[in-house]
Amino acid sequence: MRVLVTGGGGFLGSRVVELLLGRGDAVRFLARGRYPALEARGAEGYQIDLSAPVGLDDALTGVDAVVHVAAKAGYWGPIADYRAINVDGTRNLIDAMRRAGVPRLVYTSTPSVIGYSHDVAGISEAPYPDHWESPYATTKAEAERLVLAANGDGLATVSLRPHLIIGPGDNNLLPKVLARARAGTLVQVGDGTNRVDLTDVDNAAWAHLDALDALTSPHAACAGRAYFISNDEPVVLWDWVNAFLSEVGVPPVTRRIPFGLALALGGLAEAAYRWLPLRGEPRMTRFLASALARTHWYDMGPARRDFGYRIRVPLAESTQRTAAAFRA
Repeated sequence: MRVLVTGGGGFLGSRVVELLLGRGDAVRFLARGRYPALEARGAEGYQIDLSAPVGLDDALTGVDAVVHVAAKAGYWGPIADYRAINVDGTRNLIDAMRRAGVPRLVYTSTPSVIGYSHDVAGISEAPYPDHWESPYATTKAEAERLVLAANGDGLATVSLRPHLIIGPGDNNLLPKVLARARAGTLVQVGDGTNRVDLTDVDNAAWAHLDALDALTSPHAACAGRAYFISNDEPVVLWDWVNAFLSEVGVPPVTRRIPFGLALALGGLAEAAYRWLPLRGEPRMTRFLASALARTHWYDMGPARRDFGYRIRVPLAESTQRTAAAFRA
């Protein structure tokens, strides 16, 4: 199979590329920069920006399937920047796939498309909320809707929602946690009892391959549907964070702030950054407060049933090798 991976130079995308190469698939990947290490392993790299996709038609020529991992992540910033990549880029990709006759699309979404406005425990599906509290969640939900609506008429699509991906090579989630912890600015939000799902990067990557193999037509069991992906071992978030900090030699979080106060401060910070000439991003937002204080874990039953998803790396092993990578 010849597979094109967007965002192939990123944390998750590079693991998808490596696993595809490892099983013998021919792989092309899109990225904004060059990734010689992946090219040395046999992947063919294209420097293409999906928001202005010059060269995309050529990259899709002869391709059998696309794994669309590329996205603008984060919790703050102008929504136009997120929409250009997450929504317009996805639309451009779908249109180009139809022109090229590429029949399969696996899309990387996020559980934040259903929001964190209330606790969720063990759910397998949920409706989209009326509004979102971050530009990332807003635009990822818009893009997911585009992907799922495109299923049919010669194109089979599926959306995966991996939650809080960890592992060696993480350059986003845990580095920010560690930076705040080392600076003494990491604060527990809420009472510290909320449970969340984590996902090892290899499990997240394998889920994409499992779904790709099962996505044989627009009528496949997984086609036109969205699936939560995790290690299926929910943890008490702040207990896990402190255990991880201990593993990498960083003092535990001892300062706490009530959830309601964090929400209020997040709202004020958003207003200040929106109306004043402040650079960077707020230390707290309403979206971030909810994500840090609420329970959010999900049912893996549908993913197991419809495309054979299984856990390759247990959470304890994932935590240990992630900590070892950060210590190194």
